[in-house]
Amino acid sequence: MLENIVEPLTEWYRKNKRSLPWRDQNNAYYTWVSEIMLQQTRVEAVKPYFTGFIKELPDIEALRVCPEDKLMKLWEGLGYYNRVRNMQKAAAEVTEKYKGRLPADYGELLSLTGIGSYTAGAIASIAYGIPVPAVDGNVLRVISRITENSSDIKKQSVKKQIEEELLKVMPKDYPGDFNQALMELGAVVCVPNGAAKCKECPINNLCLACIHGTQEEFPKKGEKKSRRIEERTILILQDGEKTAISRRPDKGLLAGLYEFPNIKGFLTQDEALRKAQSMSLHPLHIERAEDARHVFSHVEWRMMAYKIRVDSLERTQKKALIFIDRKQWIGQYAIPSAFRVYTKYLKEENNK
Repeated sequence: MLENIVEPLTEWYRKNKRSLPWRDQNNAYYTWVSEIMLQQTRVEAVKPYFTGFIKELPDIEALRVCPEDKLMKLWEGLGYYNRVRNMQKAAAEVTEKYKGRLPADYGELLSLTGIGSYTAGAIASIAYGIPVPAVDGNVLRVISRITENSSDIKKQSVKKQIEEELLKVMPKDYPGDFNQALMELGAVVCVPNGAAKCKECPINNLCLACIHGTQEEFPKKGEKKSRRIEERTILILQDGEKTAISRRPDKGLLAGLYEFPNIKGFLTQDEALRKAQSMSLHPLHIERAEDARHVFSHVEWRMMAYKIRVDSLERTQKKALIFIDRKQWIGQYAIPSAFRVYTKYLKEENNK
């Protein structure tokens, strides 16, 4: 069955593929950067990030020597910041082992920090024409529907099984186009949310789920683990020009990024004022800011916030605090999307 989808699907892809800044460049670095960015992120959201990243870090050497704060700023908003940290580690490995060029070998790509079977398969097939599969969530969904595979796609054994099935039918002359065709079909036709657009599918006559009307039953997924809920109070501490932020620890969630001062649990207004006073600050006015919620893979933050005006941030003895305006945030400090709703309170330079 899978053997029969190769030609019609690839032909459809070549005629209908979207124009993307990393596509058809024959550049292994571009493929690598784009595939890492596309993990957990929509294509339209990735486009400007990719363009900005490549402008600043056009090759592996530029990535290898990039200062951490700049690297985090370029990735700001994409989330999963360890992905780009691992890319920088891999860039150093590529420089040391492969003279600064991503290796044209699936196994060697797989040995690099942060590169799993999917990314290795994408680079190998798209950039180097090596006939290996690249199986991500889109591909798992497409193949599960085509074959009416009722196995749990969250299991590594199921992914491995589908990789092995695709390896048997991988075209030797155009593996990159075929892999991208599967990805593209899953992104725009055999979609994850909402009804599959089966009438637009070039292989609907070969898809068992389409033939039997069982599209909505596949893929099968095990139950999600429940996330831990954390309540936090955000303090937006400001004087006439600046807003206080601090750097998170080097290890753990959002490591090394910048945040507004925050405390576990929900504080009353009086408790928030006392917290500011404990930092040797003199509050002049306090008001509630909007609540926010941010979901990580394993934990959900539920946030309330206070906007507290003080006479001078410079009074504080808390050395960990940094005082910035909007211009400095935009140009220098990476504040993750968990706190993004509160960045609108950052003041313009010299706006008193």
